[in-house]
Amino acid sequence: MKITGTIEFPDPETKEFAKRILETLSPDNLRSMESELSDERVAVHFRSEKIGSLLATVDDFLMNLKIGEGVGKALEMEK
Repeated sequence: MKITGTIEFPDPETKEFAKRILETLSPDNLRSMESELSDERVAVHFRSEKIGSLLATVDDFLMNLKIGEGVGKALEMEK
């Protein structure tokens, strides 16, 4: 059985920021995940055979996203 999930960034204020972070993180994407970056949608799709694997992948992704957000905010403060 395939288990799927999507994290989407619909808020216009955070969409561009999320898009920059996702572009930066995309080289680390696993075969079980795919980033969708367009003017209309910023999202990451996950799929797995096991719920534990899906949760671990999402957890790792969210931690990387949080680190990217922190770095982005620090860089903006230096301007």
